[in-house]
Amino acid sequence: MESTPPPQPAANNMLIWLVAIGFFMQTLDSTIVNTALPSMAAALGESPLRMQSVVISYALTVALLIPASGWLADKFGTRKIFFGAILLFTLGSLLCALSGTLTQLVASRVLQGIGGAMLLPVGRLAVLRAVPRDRFLDAMSMIAIPGMLGPLVGPTLGGWLVEAASWHWIFLINIPVGVVGCIATFRLMPDFRAAEHTRFDATGFILLAAGMLMLTLSLEGLAELGMQQATVAVLLVFGLVAIAAYWLHATRVPAPLFPPSLFRTHSYAVGLLGNLFARLGIGAMPLLLPLLLQVSFGFSPFQAGMSMIPMVLAGMVTRQLVSPSVKHWGYRNVLVANTILLGVLIASFALLTPTTPAWLRVAMFAAFGAANAVQFTAMNTLALKDLDPAQASSGNGLLSVIMQLAMALGVAAGAAVLGLFSHHYNIPHGSGSTLQAFHATFICVGVMTAAASGIFFQLASDTSRQCPRTQSDVE
Repeated sequence: MESTPPPQPAANNMLIWLVAIGFFMQTLDSTIVNTALPSMAAALGESPLRMQSVVISYALTVALLIPASGWLADKFGTRKIFFGAILLFTLGSLLCALSGTLTQLVASRVLQGIGGAMLLPVGRLAVLRAVPRDRFLDAMSMIAIPGMLGPLVGPTLGGWLVEAASWHWIFLINIPVGVVGCIATFRLMPDFRAAEHTRFDATGFILLAAGMLMLTLSLEGLAELGMQQATVAVLLVFGLVAIAAYWLHATRVPAPLFPPSLFRTHSYAVGLLGNLFARLGIGAMPLLLPLLLQVSFGFSPFQAGMSMIPMVLAGMVTRQLVSPSVKHWGYRNVLVANTILLGVLIASFALLTPTTPAWLRVAMFAAFGAANAVQFTAMNTLALKDLDPAQASSGNGLLSVIMQLAMALGVAAGAAVLGLFSHHYNIPHGSGSTLQAFHATFICVGVMTAAASGIFFQLASDTSRQCPRTQSDVE
Protein backbone atom coordinates (compact mmCIF):
# COMPACT_ATOMS: atom_id res chain seq x y z
CA MET A 1 0.00 0.00 0.00
CA GLU A 2 1.38 3.43 -0.94
CA SER A 3 0.87 6.07 1.69
CA THR A 4 2.40 8.85 3.67
CA PRO A 5 4.41 7.76 6.73
CA PRO A 6 2.18 6.50 9.54
CA PRO A 7 1.01 9.43 11.71
CA GLN A 8 2.23 9.73 15.26
CA PRO A 9 -0.25 9.42 18.19
CA ALA A 10 -0.79 13.20 18.45
CA ALA A 11 -1.44 13.42 14.71
CA ASN A 12 -3.80 10.45 15.00
CA ASN A 13 -5.83 12.32 17.60
CA MET A 14 -6.17 15.32 15.30
CA LEU A 15 -7.12 13.01 12.43
CA ILE A 16 -9.86 11.45 14.55
CA TRP A 17 -11.30 14.88 15.33
CA LEU A 18 -11.12 15.94 11.67
CA VAL A 19 -13.07 12.85 10.59
CA ALA A 20 -15.53 13.33 13.46
CA ILE A 21 -16.25 16.92 12.38
CA GLY A 22 -16.76 15.80 8.78
CA PHE A 23 -19.16 13.13 10.00
CA PHE A 24 -21.03 15.74 12.02
CA MET A 25 -21.43 17.98 8.96
CA GLN A 26 -22.87 15.13 6.94
CA THR A 27 -25.28 13.84 9.56
CA LEU A 28 -26.43 17.30 10.62
CA ASP A 29 -27.33 18.28 7.09
CA SER A 30 -29.31 15.09 6.52
CA THR A 31 -31.88 16.27 9.11
CA ILE A 32 -31.56 20.02 9.61
CA VAL A 33 -33.83 20.90 6.68
CA ASN A 34 -36.81 18.91 7.97
CA THR A 35 -38.30 21.57 10.23
CA ALA A 36 -37.49 24.33 7.71
CA LEU A 37 -39.39 22.87 4.74
CA PRO A 38 -42.61 24.91 5.18
CA SER A 39 -40.65 28.20 5.33
CA MET A 40 -38.57 27.18 2.34
CA ALA A 41 -41.71 26.29 0.40
CA ALA A 42 -43.31 29.68 1.16
CA ALA A 43 -40.16 31.53 0.07
CA LEU A 44 -39.88 29.56 -3.17
CA GLY A 45 -43.60 29.63 -3.96
CA GLU A 46 -43.97 25.87 -3.78
CA SER A 47 -46.25 23.41 -2.04
CA PRO A 48 -44.74 22.04 1.20
CA LEU A 49 -45.57 18.53 -0.03
CA ARG A 50 -43.40 18.97 -3.10
CA MET A 51 -40.51 20.08 -0.90
CA GLN A 52 -39.90 16.43 0.05
CA SER A 53 -37.65 16.31 -3.02
CA VAL A 54 -35.18 18.49 -1.09
CA VAL A 55 -34.75 15.73 1.49
CA ILE A 56 -34.92 12.78 -0.89
CA SER A 57 -32.40 14.19 -3.40
CA TYR A 58 -29.74 14.47 -0.70
CA ALA A 59 -30.40 11.05 0.85
CA LEU A 60 -30.43 9.26 -2.50
CA THR A 61 -27.22 10.91 -3.67
CA VAL A 62 -25.41 9.89 -0.49
CA ALA A 63 -26.64 6.30 -0.73
CA LEU A 64 -25.79 5.95 -4.42
CA LEU A 65 -22.24 7.31 -4.27
CA ILE A 66 -21.00 5.60 -1.11
CA PRO A 67 -20.05 2.42 -3.07
CA ALA A 68 -17.57 4.40 -5.18
CA SER A 69 -15.89 6.14 -2.25
CA GLY A 70 -13.47 3.36 -1.36
CA TRP A 71 -12.23 2.90 -4.93
CA LEU A 72 -11.75 6.65 -5.35
CA ALA A 73 -9.77 6.85 -2.11
CA ASP A 74 -7.59 3.89 -3.10
CA LYS A 75 -6.84 5.40 -6.51
CA PHE A 76 -6.48 9.12 -5.76
CA GLY A 77 -5.59 9.05 -2.06
CA THR A 78 -7.56 9.70 1.10
CA ARG A 79 -6.34 13.30 1.40
CA LYS A 80 -7.47 14.42 -2.06
CA ILE A 81 -10.85 12.68 -1.86
CA PHE A 82 -11.61 13.91 1.66
CA PHE A 83 -10.65 17.45 0.66
CA GLY A 84 -12.83 17.21 -2.44
CA ALA A 85 -15.71 15.89 -0.35
CA ILE A 86 -15.59 18.85 2.05
CA LEU A 87 -15.18 21.30 -0.84
CA LEU A 88 -18.21 19.95 -2.74
CA PHE A 89 -20.29 19.82 0.43
CA THR A 90 -19.43 23.43 1.27
CA LEU A 91 -20.03 24.65 -2.29
CA GLY A 92 -23.34 22.82 -2.39
CA SER A 93 -24.33 24.48 0.91
CA LEU A 94 -23.61 27.93 -0.54
CA LEU A 95 -25.60 27.20 -3.69
CA CYS A 96 -28.51 25.91 -1.57
CA ALA A 97 -28.62 29.23 0.28
CA LEU A 98 -28.54 31.14 -3.02
CA SER A 99 -31.24 29.03 -4.70
CA GLY A 100 -34.27 30.91 -5.97
CA THR A 101 -36.29 27.97 -7.26
CA LEU A 102 -37.02 24.43 -6.15
CA THR A 103 -35.12 23.01 -9.13
CA GLN A 104 -32.01 24.98 -8.18
CA LEU A 105 -32.33 23.88 -4.58
CA VAL A 106 -32.66 20.20 -5.48
CA ALA A 107 -29.65 20.41 -7.82
CA SER A 108 -27.63 22.07 -5.05
CA ARG A 109 -28.67 19.35 -2.60
CA VAL A 110 -27.40 16.74 -5.05
CA LEU A 111 -24.02 18.51 -5.09
CA GLN A 112 -24.07 18.51 -1.29
CA GLY A 113 -24.86 14.79 -1.35
CA ILE A 114 -21.88 14.03 -3.58
CA GLY A 115 -19.59 15.50 -0.94
CA GLY A 116 -21.53 14.04 1.97
CA ALA A 117 -21.39 10.55 0.50
CA MET A 118 -17.60 10.47 0.84
CA LEU A 119 -17.05 12.26 4.15
CA LEU A 120 -17.57 9.34 6.53
CA PRO A 121 -16.42 6.36 4.41
CA VAL A 122 -13.13 7.99 3.35
CA GLY A 123 -12.50 9.45 6.79
CA ARG A 124 -13.19 6.14 8.52
CA LEU A 125 -10.92 4.37 6.02
CA ALA A 126 -8.08 6.77 6.87
CA VAL A 127 -8.59 6.11 10.59
CA LEU A 128 -8.70 2.36 10.00
CA ARG A 129 -5.30 2.51 8.28
CA ALA A 130 -3.65 5.12 10.50
CA VAL A 131 -4.71 4.15 14.02
CA PRO A 132 -3.15 1.07 15.71
CA ARG A 133 -5.61 -1.76 16.19
CA ASP A 134 -5.41 -1.49 19.97
CA ARG A 135 -6.83 2.06 19.69
CA PHE A 136 -9.32 1.46 16.90
CA LEU A 137 -12.35 0.85 19.13
CA ASP A 138 -11.61 4.01 21.13
CA ALA A 139 -11.16 6.00 17.91
CA MET A 140 -14.47 4.78 16.52
CA SER A 141 -16.17 5.75 19.77
CA MET A 142 -14.89 9.32 19.47
CA ILE A 143 -15.92 9.60 15.81
CA ALA A 144 -19.41 8.33 16.56
CA ILE A 145 -20.19 11.07 19.12
CA PRO A 146 -20.69 13.92 16.59
CA GLY A 147 -22.41 11.48 14.26
CA MET A 148 -25.09 10.86 16.87
CA LEU A 149 -25.31 14.54 17.76
CA GLY A 150 -26.02 15.70 14.20
CA PRO A 151 -29.34 13.98 13.46
CA LEU A 152 -30.71 14.72 16.93
CA VAL A 153 -29.73 18.39 16.99
CA GLY A 154 -30.57 18.97 13.33
CA PRO A 155 -34.38 19.36 13.51
CA THR A 156 -34.22 21.63 16.58
CA LEU A 157 -31.42 23.76 15.17
CA GLY A 158 -33.20 24.03 11.83
CA GLY A 159 -36.41 25.22 13.48
CA TRP A 160 -34.55 27.73 15.64
CA LEU A 161 -32.58 29.18 12.70
CA VAL A 162 -35.75 29.63 10.66
CA GLU A 163 -37.41 31.51 13.54
CA ALA A 164 -34.35 33.57 14.50
CA ALA A 165 -33.09 34.40 11.00
CA SER A 166 -34.22 32.66 7.79
CA TRP A 167 -34.07 29.22 6.17
CA HIS A 168 -30.93 30.23 4.27
CA TRP A 169 -28.88 29.97 7.47
CA ILE A 170 -29.40 26.23 7.78
CA PHE A 171 -27.00 26.02 4.82
CA LEU A 172 -24.82 29.07 5.45
CA ILE A 173 -23.63 27.71 8.81
CA ASN A 174 -21.78 24.96 6.91
CA ILE A 175 -19.51 27.39 5.06
CA PRO A 176 -17.09 28.47 7.82
CA VAL A 177 -16.87 24.90 9.08
CA GLY A 178 -16.15 23.70 5.55
CA VAL A 179 -13.38 26.28 5.00
CA VAL A 180 -11.66 25.24 8.23
CA GLY A 181 -12.12 21.58 7.28
CA CYS A 182 -10.45 22.07 3.89
CA ILE A 183 -7.42 23.73 5.49
CA ALA A 184 -7.20 21.08 8.22
CA THR A 185 -7.38 18.26 5.66
CA PHE A 186 -4.13 19.33 4.00
CA ARG A 187 -2.40 19.51 7.39
CA LEU A 188 -3.84 16.45 9.15
CA MET A 189 -5.12 13.89 6.65
CA PRO A 190 -2.62 11.17 5.63
CA ASP A 191 -2.57 10.33 1.93
CA PHE A 192 -3.26 6.59 1.99
CA ARG A 193 -3.87 4.83 -1.30
CA ALA A 194 -3.73 1.31 -2.69
CA ALA A 195 -0.43 0.03 -4.12
CA GLU A 196 -2.26 -1.65 -7.00
CA HIS A 197 -5.08 0.11 -8.83
CA THR A 198 -7.90 -2.22 -9.76
CA ARG A 199 -10.36 -1.50 -12.55
CA PHE A 200 -13.54 0.10 -11.27
CA ASP A 201 -16.47 -2.30 -11.38
CA ALA A 202 -18.76 -0.04 -13.41
CA THR A 203 -21.30 -2.79 -14.16
CA GLY A 204 -21.54 -3.75 -10.51
CA PHE A 205 -21.85 -0.10 -9.50
CA ILE A 206 -24.71 0.47 -11.95
CA LEU A 207 -26.55 -2.64 -10.76
CA LEU A 208 -26.09 -1.82 -7.08
CA ALA A 209 -26.93 1.86 -7.55
CA ALA A 210 -30.03 1.01 -9.55
CA GLY A 211 -31.13 -1.47 -6.89
CA MET A 212 -30.63 1.00 -4.06
CA LEU A 213 -32.31 3.79 -6.02
CA MET A 214 -35.42 1.75 -6.75
CA LEU A 215 -35.60 0.27 -3.25
CA THR A 216 -35.27 3.72 -1.69
CA LEU A 217 -37.87 5.21 -4.02
CA SER A 218 -40.26 2.38 -3.23
CA LEU A 219 -39.72 2.84 0.51
CA GLU A 220 -40.13 6.61 0.29
CA GLY A 221 -43.21 6.10 -1.85
CA LEU A 222 -44.69 3.68 0.65
CA ALA A 223 -43.95 5.84 3.68
CA GLU A 224 -44.27 9.41 2.45
CA LEU A 225 -44.98 10.08 -1.21
CA GLY A 226 -48.31 8.37 -1.57
CA MET A 227 -47.39 6.46 -4.74
CA GLN A 228 -49.84 3.94 -6.08
CA GLN A 229 -49.32 0.45 -4.68
CA ALA A 230 -48.56 -0.96 -8.14
CA THR A 231 -45.77 1.58 -8.65
CA VAL A 232 -44.27 0.80 -5.26
CA ALA A 233 -44.44 -2.94 -5.95
CA VAL A 234 -42.77 -2.58 -9.36
CA LEU A 235 -39.97 -0.43 -7.93
CA LEU A 236 -39.47 -2.87 -5.06
CA VAL A 237 -39.29 -5.91 -7.35
CA PHE A 238 -36.92 -4.26 -9.81
CA GLY A 239 -34.75 -3.05 -6.95
CA LEU A 240 -34.46 -6.57 -5.52
CA VAL A 241 -33.75 -7.97 -9.01
CA ALA A 242 -30.95 -5.43 -9.52
CA ILE A 243 -29.34 -6.30 -6.17
CA ALA A 244 -29.62 -10.04 -6.89
CA ALA A 245 -28.06 -9.45 -10.31
CA TYR A 246 -25.22 -7.57 -8.63
CA TRP A 247 -24.55 -10.47 -6.28
CA LEU A 248 -24.36 -12.93 -9.19
CA HIS A 249 -22.17 -10.47 -11.09
CA ALA A 250 -19.80 -10.14 -8.11
CA THR A 251 -19.21 -13.89 -7.97
CA ARG A 252 -17.85 -14.08 -11.52
CA VAL A 253 -15.74 -10.92 -12.01
CA PRO A 254 -12.15 -10.67 -10.71
CA ALA A 255 -12.49 -7.29 -8.94
CA PRO A 256 -16.10 -6.61 -7.90
CA LEU A 257 -17.12 -3.48 -6.06
CA PHE A 258 -17.89 -5.49 -2.90
CA PRO A 259 -16.44 -9.02 -3.17
CA PRO A 260 -18.48 -11.87 -1.65
CA SER A 261 -15.24 -13.03 0.00
CA LEU A 262 -15.83 -10.32 2.63
CA PHE A 263 -18.38 -12.64 4.22
CA ARG A 264 -15.70 -15.26 4.87
CA THR A 265 -14.64 -13.05 7.79
CA HIS A 266 -17.19 -14.19 10.35
CA SER A 267 -17.08 -11.08 12.52
CA TYR A 268 -17.67 -8.93 9.44
CA ALA A 269 -20.66 -10.99 8.30
CA VAL A 270 -22.24 -10.86 11.77
CA GLY A 271 -21.51 -7.15 12.18
CA LEU A 272 -22.94 -6.31 8.76
CA LEU A 273 -26.13 -8.35 9.14
CA GLY A 274 -26.51 -7.16 12.72
CA ASN A 275 -26.27 -3.57 11.51
CA LEU A 276 -28.98 -4.21 8.94
CA PHE A 277 -31.55 -5.83 11.21
CA ALA A 278 -30.84 -4.05 14.50
CA ARG A 279 -31.13 -0.68 12.79
CA LEU A 280 -34.58 -1.52 11.44
CA GLY A 281 -36.11 -0.84 14.83
CA ILE A 282 -33.59 1.74 16.01
CA GLY A 283 -33.91 3.68 12.76
CA ALA A 284 -37.64 4.15 13.28
CA MET A 285 -37.18 6.07 16.55
CA PRO A 286 -36.00 9.43 15.10
CA LEU A 287 -39.31 9.43 13.23
CA LEU A 288 -41.62 8.05 15.94
CA LEU A 289 -40.45 9.93 19.04
CA PRO A 290 -40.73 13.50 17.65
CA LEU A 291 -44.10 12.58 16.13
CA LEU A 292 -45.32 11.23 19.47
CA LEU A 293 -44.28 14.39 21.29
CA GLN A 294 -45.79 16.76 18.73
CA VAL A 295 -48.92 14.91 17.58
CA SER A 296 -50.01 13.20 20.79
CA PHE A 297 -48.43 15.37 23.50
CA GLY A 298 -48.82 18.78 21.82
CA PHE A 299 -45.13 19.75 21.95
CA SER A 300 -43.80 22.38 19.54
CA PRO A 301 -41.05 21.30 17.10
CA PHE A 302 -38.47 23.14 19.18
CA GLN A 303 -39.68 21.51 22.40
CA ALA A 304 -39.64 18.08 20.74
CA GLY A 305 -36.09 18.68 19.58
CA MET A 306 -34.98 19.77 23.02
CA SER A 307 -36.44 16.56 24.42
CA MET A 308 -33.82 14.63 22.43
CA ILE A 309 -30.93 16.23 24.34
CA PRO A 310 -30.91 13.59 27.15
CA MET A 311 -30.28 10.94 24.50
CA VAL A 312 -27.29 12.88 23.15
CA LEU A 313 -25.71 13.49 26.55
CA ALA A 314 -26.22 9.90 27.70
CA GLY A 315 -24.75 8.60 24.46
CA MET A 316 -21.67 10.81 24.72
CA VAL A 317 -20.95 9.49 28.20
CA THR A 318 -21.73 5.85 27.48
CA ARG A 319 -19.55 5.59 24.37
CA GLN A 320 -16.50 5.95 26.59
CA LEU A 321 -17.53 2.72 28.35
CA VAL A 322 -17.88 0.58 25.23
CA SER A 323 -14.21 -0.33 24.89
CA PRO A 324 -13.68 -1.58 28.47
CA SER A 325 -17.04 -3.38 28.38
CA VAL A 326 -16.13 -5.28 25.22
CA LYS A 327 -12.68 -6.11 26.54
CA HIS A 328 -14.21 -7.55 29.71
CA TRP A 329 -17.34 -9.35 28.46
CA GLY A 330 -16.68 -9.84 24.76
CA TYR A 331 -18.55 -8.67 21.69
CA ARG A 332 -21.16 -11.44 21.79
CA ASN A 333 -22.25 -10.88 25.38
CA VAL A 334 -22.32 -7.09 25.04
CA LEU A 335 -24.24 -7.05 21.75
CA VAL A 336 -26.74 -9.78 22.61
CA ALA A 337 -27.60 -8.19 25.97
CA ASN A 338 -27.64 -4.64 24.61
CA THR A 339 -29.84 -5.50 21.61
CA ILE A 340 -32.41 -7.10 23.90
CA LEU A 341 -32.18 -4.10 26.24
CA LEU A 342 -32.78 -1.76 23.31
CA GLY A 343 -35.90 -3.69 22.35
CA VAL A 344 -37.21 -3.48 25.92
CA LEU A 345 -36.48 0.26 26.10
CA ILE A 346 -38.25 0.93 22.79
CA ALA A 347 -41.27 -1.08 23.94
CA SER A 348 -41.27 0.84 27.24
CA PHE A 349 -42.13 4.03 25.35
CA ALA A 350 -45.64 2.53 25.13
CA LEU A 351 -45.97 3.57 28.79
CA LEU A 352 -45.55 7.27 27.99
CA THR A 353 -48.59 9.53 28.25
CA PRO A 354 -49.05 13.31 28.33
CA THR A 355 -49.21 13.07 32.14
CA THR A 356 -45.92 11.15 32.51
CA PRO A 357 -43.63 13.12 34.86
CA ALA A 358 -40.92 15.03 33.00
CA TRP A 359 -38.14 13.41 35.05
CA LEU A 360 -39.30 9.93 34.08
CA ARG A 361 -39.54 10.83 30.40
CA VAL A 362 -36.02 12.30 30.54
CA ALA A 363 -34.72 9.14 32.25
CA MET A 364 -36.32 6.88 29.61
CA PHE A 365 -34.88 8.94 26.75
CA ALA A 366 -31.44 8.97 28.37
CA ALA A 367 -31.48 5.20 28.88
CA PHE A 368 -32.36 4.68 25.22
CA GLY A 369 -29.60 7.06 24.11
CA ALA A 370 -27.04 5.22 26.24
CA ALA A 371 -28.00 1.80 24.89
CA ASN A 372 -28.09 3.20 21.36
CA ALA A 373 -24.53 4.48 21.69
CA VAL A 374 -23.27 1.09 22.86
CA GLN A 375 -25.03 -0.66 19.99
CA PHE A 376 -23.74 1.50 17.16
CA THR A 377 -20.15 1.66 18.38
CA ALA A 378 -19.82 -2.05 19.19
CA MET A 379 -21.45 -3.48 16.08
CA ASN A 380 -19.67 -1.08 13.69
CA THR A 381 -16.30 -1.91 15.21
CA LEU A 382 -17.11 -5.62 15.17
CA ALA A 383 -17.71 -5.44 11.44
CA LEU A 384 -14.38 -3.77 10.63
CA LYS A 385 -11.93 -5.06 13.23
CA ASP A 386 -10.81 -8.31 11.54
CA LEU A 387 -10.69 -7.19 7.90
CA ASP A 388 -7.36 -7.56 6.13
CA PRO A 389 -5.83 -4.31 4.81
CA ALA A 390 -6.72 -5.39 1.28
CA GLN A 391 -10.39 -5.73 2.33
CA ALA A 392 -10.59 -2.52 4.35
CA SER A 393 -11.75 -0.27 1.54
CA SER A 394 -14.53 -2.45 0.12
CA GLY A 395 -15.62 -3.69 3.54
CA ASN A 396 -15.83 -0.16 4.89
CA GLY A 397 -17.84 0.97 1.88
CA LEU A 398 -20.33 -1.90 2.09
CA LEU A 399 -20.85 -1.22 5.79
CA SER A 400 -21.72 2.40 5.00
CA VAL A 401 -24.17 1.30 2.31
CA ILE A 402 -25.89 -1.12 4.71
CA MET A 403 -26.16 1.59 7.37
CA GLN A 404 -27.85 3.98 4.93
CA LEU A 405 -30.19 1.27 3.65
CA ALA A 406 -31.11 0.11 7.15
CA MET A 407 -31.97 3.65 8.26
CA ALA A 408 -34.30 4.07 5.28
CA LEU A 409 -35.89 0.71 5.97
CA GLY A 410 -36.32 1.61 9.64
CA VAL A 411 -38.13 4.86 8.87
CA ALA A 412 -40.37 3.10 6.35
CA ALA A 413 -41.10 0.24 8.74
CA GLY A 414 -41.94 2.61 11.59
CA ALA A 415 -44.23 4.70 9.39
CA ALA A 416 -45.92 1.62 7.95
CA VAL A 417 -46.58 0.04 11.37
CA LEU A 418 -47.89 3.33 12.75
CA GLY A 419 -50.21 3.67 9.76
CA LEU A 420 -51.41 0.10 10.20
CA PHE A 421 -52.37 0.64 13.84
CA SER A 422 -53.93 4.01 13.07
CA HIS A 423 -56.17 2.24 10.56
CA HIS A 424 -56.81 -0.62 13.00
CA TYR A 425 -58.00 1.76 15.72
CA ASN A 426 -60.01 3.82 13.19
CA ILE A 427 -58.15 7.03 14.00
CA PRO A 428 -59.35 9.82 11.66
CA HIS A 429 -56.73 11.30 9.34
CA GLY A 430 -55.10 14.30 11.00
CA SER A 431 -56.57 13.49 14.39
CA GLY A 432 -54.48 14.09 17.50
CA SER A 433 -55.98 11.01 19.20
CA THR A 434 -53.13 8.76 18.09
CA LEU A 435 -51.67 7.69 21.43
CA GLN A 436 -53.04 4.13 21.24
CA ALA A 437 -51.52 3.62 17.79
CA PHE A 438 -48.15 4.95 18.96
CA HIS A 439 -48.15 2.63 21.96
CA ALA A 440 -48.84 -0.44 19.81
CA THR A 441 -46.16 0.67 17.33
CA PHE A 442 -43.49 1.01 20.02
CA ILE A 443 -44.21 -2.52 21.25
CA CYS A 444 -43.92 -3.98 17.74
CA VAL A 445 -40.75 -2.06 16.94
CA GLY A 446 -39.25 -3.11 20.29
CA VAL A 447 -39.93 -6.79 19.60
CA MET A 448 -38.44 -6.41 16.12
CA THR A 449 -35.29 -4.86 17.56
CA ALA A 450 -34.84 -7.50 20.27
CA ALA A 451 -35.15 -10.26 17.66
CA ALA A 452 -31.92 -9.02 16.03
CA SER A 453 -30.01 -10.29 19.08
CA GLY A 454 -30.13 -13.75 17.50
CA ILE A 455 -27.66 -12.56 14.85
CA PHE A 456 -25.07 -11.46 17.42
CA PHE A 457 -25.53 -14.73 19.28
CA GLN A 458 -23.73 -16.40 16.36
CA LEU A 459 -20.43 -14.88 17.51
CA ALA A 460 -17.96 -17.01 19.43
CA SER A 461 -18.31 -16.52 23.18
CA ASP A 462 -14.65 -15.47 23.50
CA THR A 463 -14.68 -12.98 20.60
CA SER A 464 -13.00 -10.21 22.59
CA ARG A 465 -10.16 -12.55 23.54
CA GLN A 466 -9.64 -13.50 19.90
CA CYS A 467 -9.24 -9.99 18.56
CA PRO A 468 -5.67 -8.79 19.24
CA ARG A 469 -6.05 -6.74 16.07
CA THR A 470 -8.52 -4.55 17.91
CA GLN A 471 -7.22 -4.88 21.46
CA SER A 472 -3.65 -5.06 22.70
CA ASP A 473 -1.95 -8.43 22.81
CA VAL A 474 -0.90 -7.90 26.41
CA GLU A 475 -4.47 -7.29 27.52
